[in-house]
Amino acid sequence: MHPDAAFRWDDLASLTDFVSVHSFGMLFASTPEGPRVAHVPVTWLDERRDEMRLGFHLSRNNGLVRHLEGSRALFVANGPHGYVSPDWYNAADQVPTWNYVSVELEGSVSTLPPDDLPLLLDRLSGENEARLAPKPSWTRARMDTEKFTRMLGGIVGYELRVDQWRGTRKLGQNKPVALRTSVADALEAVGNDALAALMREGP
Repeated sequence: MHPDAAFRWDDLASLTDFVSVHSFGMLFASTPEGPRVAHVPVTWLDERRDEMRLGFHLSRNNGLVRHLEGSRALFVANGPHGYVSPDWYNAADQVPTWNYVSVELEGSVSTLPPDDLPLLLDRLSGENEARLAPKPSWTRARMDTEKFTRMLGGIVGYELRVDQWRGTRKLGQNKPVALRTSVADALEAVGNDALAALMREGP
């Protein structure tokens, strides 16, 4: 998380929604061989005992699989980001920077029971297929059952029980509105509409 309090983002509902919308990120964990990262699609699982649980899966051949059970891990989801040129402020004595939106989730990891793995995959595919509407949604009912079961053997499902949330929205909140607007205009001109829109939203 960025150390400047001006960029701190701690609204739990919006952090949760951000992870749902982006639904892909990096999972970091320590291993005896050193720190490792896996790139994973994620989905929120049903709440249990007032805990937020993030579901994900890895290839059984992934080196992290041997070390995740019972460990602590960090998941990071990144949103729109981009370089900001000092010229875009139309003001003197500015420096280059990078604006971005990011969420960090930390917690303990548990392996999901095998019977829960198909449900995790159904949730992941269902959420992402819904974004492709009006295309008819794909479901595993369209697969051969035996082939699906064999493919399940190649992955392992997990839940990250989140106990720490850290969000950053570094969007020029420490600058006057006129300078932020000038940068947003420039970002749009180079095709970074998503970051420009966030900067126009305000703090």
